[in-house]
Formats: sequence, C-alpha cells, structure tokens
Amino acid sequence: MTTITTRIGSGAALLMCGATSLLAQAPDRSTPPPLEEPPRLTLPPVQEHTLSNGARVLLMEKHQVPVVQITIIVRAGSAYDPADRIGLASIMADMMDEGAGSRDALELADAIDFLGARIGVGATMHTITASLFTAVPKLDDALPLLADVVLRPTFPEDELERKRVSRLTSLLQAHDEPSTVASVLFAKALFGDHPYGNPRVSTETSLRAITVRDLREFHGAHIKANNATIVVVGDVMPEDILPRLERALGDWEAGDLATPTLAAPAQVARREVLLVDKPGAAQSEIRIGRIGAARKTKDYFALEVMNTVLGGSFTSRLNQNLREDKGYTYGAGSGFGYNLLPGPFRAASAVQTDATQAALEEFFKELAAIREPIPDEELTRARNYLALGFPADFQSVRGIAGNLEDIAVYDLPLDYFNGYVDRVLDISQRDVRDVASRYIEPETMLVVVVGDRATIEDGVRALDLGPVRVLSIEDVLGEKPEPIANIQ
Repeated sequence: MTTITTRIGSGAALLMCGATSLLAQAPDRSTPPPLEEPPRLTLPPVQEHTLSNGARVLLMEKHQVPVVQITIIVRAGSAYDPADRIGLASIMADMMDEGAGSRDALELADAIDFLGARIGVGATMHTITASLFTAVPKLDDALPLLADVVLRPTFPEDELERKRVSRLTSLLQAHDEPSTVASVLFAKALFGDHPYGNPRVSTETSLRAITVRDLREFHGAHIKANNATIVVVGDVMPEDILPRLERALGDWEAGDLATPTLAAPAQVARREVLLVDKPGAAQSEIRIGRIGAARKTKDYFALEVMNTVLGGSFTSRLNQNLREDKGYTYGAGSGFGYNLLPGPFRAASAVQTDATQAALEEFFKELAAIREPIPDEELTRARNYLALGFPADFQSVRGIAGNLEDIAVYDLPLDYFNGYVDRVLDISQRDVRDVASRYIEPETMLVVVVGDRATIEDGVRALDLGPVRVLSIEDVLGEKPEPIANIQ
C-alpha cells in the first residue's frame, strides 16, 4: 500500500508540475504573432528560343505534373481598332475558335473536348492571345488544333451574326447597369479620342458595321509569326517541344506589320464632376481618377505598395473607411491599370444613394492623406501583403504562363520575377510618399457619379469639387439598340 500510494502521489505531482509549466508558457494573445520572413520565389530559368519563321519562344520547364500550357501572344489588340470599327480586335479574337481549318465551330469544340484539352482566345488593349492547356501525352493531337485556331480561322458569317446579336444584347443591357455606365464614361472622359478611351462593349454603329471581310483583313495584317511570342510552361524540354512547334507553326509566315503609333494620353488638367442621371437608383456608382503609369515605369513597385495601403486590399484605407467604419458600401478600392502606355488610376465604389455626398468627402480625405508619411507598421503590412501573396501566382502552369506573358508584352528581363519579392520589401516610406505626391493629385481628378440626380445633385454640388456637368445615359452609351427581335 505504501508503494502504491507513493506512485500515485508522484504521478499527481508530475501532472501538477506539467500544468504549472504549461500555464507559465501560455502564449501571449494580446498582440498578433510576428510574421515570418516572406519566402523568396526562385523559378526555373526562362529559356529563350526562336523558330525558323522568327516567332520568339519563352520556355519554362515544370516537371511535377505531365501537363503543358502554351500561349501564343500577338501584338495586336483593341488599341489597333479602326475608329469606325471599335471592338474589331475583340470580335476577331472571339471568332477565331468558332471554326478553324477544316472544322466548323461544333467540330472544333468536339475535337478539343475529346482530348480533355482547353483552348481559349482573347484580346486585350495590345494583344491577341490564344492558349492551349493539355496533358503532355495529348500534345501531338492538341497542338495542331491550336495552330488551326491561330493561323486558319474561317470566320463563318452565321457565327459573326450570333456574336453581333450577343454583343448588341449586352449593349442594350448596359443601359440598365450603372456600373457599366460609370466605367464607360470614366474611360471615355479620361482618355478622350485615345484608343484607351474606347468602350469595351463597343458601339451599336461599330457592331452593325463589322463584316467578315473586316475580320479577315485585321487577321491578315497583324497575325504574323514575327509579331508573336510563344510561351510554353510545363513538363516538356526544348528538344521535345521545339520540333513540335516547328511542325505545327512552321508554315506561319512573317511579314510587314501594320503597327499604329500611339501617343501617350494627356493628363487631366482640372478637377471636374460628371453626373449621370439614373432615376430611382438605390446606389451611386463613383469613379475618381486620372492618368496613371505605364507597366515599365521605374515606380511600379512603389506604386503597388502605396496602392495596397490606399485601396488595393480588404484592409486598405478606402475599404476600412467606407465599408467597415461608415457602412456606406460593400466595398471600396483603387488601382492602377498599367499598360504599354500610361493607363488609368481609379478609385471606385458603389455607395448608398443617401451617402453619396459623404462618401465623396471620404474618398478625397483618403486621397489627400495618402500623400502624407505612412506609419511604419502600415507600410510593413502592405509590403508583406504583396510579398506573401506573390508566390501563389506561380503554383500552376497556367499561372506561370500568365505571368510570363508580361515578360513578352512589356519586354521585361527573363529573371524579373525572381527579384520581385526583394524589390517589394525594399520599398521605403520615402519611396511611397514620393510616388503618392506625383501620381495622386486630388486637385486634378476626374469624378464620375452615376445615380439618382434628384436625390444626390445638391449634395454633390455642395462639395464644390469643380464644374458639374449633367449627362444622360444616352449621352454616354448612345440610344438603346432596337429590340433584338428586330435586328436584321
């Protein structure tokens, strides 16, 4: 009995000692734990090659999974649209996989689906991109389909009519979408006659005017081998993929390029308010901004850190102010639309109608405050937000290929992304204040508000932000298209 009692006593004593030790080592939950050092991204090297026809190839090997992403990037986008054919590049890209080579639209879609592959085509301001995602064992069958889409689209008349009706329907719907009205007007007023100001939804006149001949001529003028970069990411090696690309794309001809010369857009000269009446609107759509920066600006990393503080994350000043503190909106933010030429800086939100005046006041308070020194803690949080999130963009072959497109389009160094995190973390308070003082000028901002004029006009004018010009939705988008049933 004595022995048993002694053992029980010893065990209890050990438990008590352990509990005391755990209590003594309890974590301090009064402050968040410190963040670990952001991981540095180290990618495999980007290999550069050239096909016999002059097409550039950027290859990154990624052998963990037997898949490959191939993206063909041609420098010819919406900025090249003729003035009387706005939307031509976008429609042409949309049509390239609606029949190609010897297959019509359904036969092409069936052939792609049979392989378990994906092919997509799209247009941006300066590019036409056609991409293929497939398993490596299916590459020999899938790559010729991509080649047909890029080199030999047939542009069937009936498919063009279907696209035309779809886009006219979207344009009709846009008249009832204040968000679209605000975005179209903001771009148009900010860029004027510059191609960057053209509406992405096109115009009724242009949509009705575009013909199959227009599509073929645009394709013939711009889709040339010496105007293309082919990005390849996946489980392939140069000795495997380059001969396949030669077989599929070797007959793609080079030629003279019809590349327009675009001037940089003019900066906003004075602050002005454009108020669009949307009677009965429950919310007011707000857009505030000016001309920003080109993608290759030396200020890129400082601008990204600065904008993260201002409006580039959920915890940004704009969102915390207008959503969390004031409850005016479900979300508010800002961002730079980088491009080959300077694109827009835009701060935006949809706010309750009765909060329109107060929300505009808060926007301009934050735009002024970002020009002041940023507290060290806030700066560190913004840098870490960008640095910690960046490697996630490189988890898949499609994500990697999407980022390598920037190297092709903006002529960035091949090892650009390996130094990205370090360049973000090197941004100082002085760097942020410098770019804020040069790019965020509250006194020269374009202000667009779309909402119920009868409710919000007096409050908007009371802020004395500048001249107020009142517009109708028809002033922005033109008259509503005829009902779709009447479109011939």
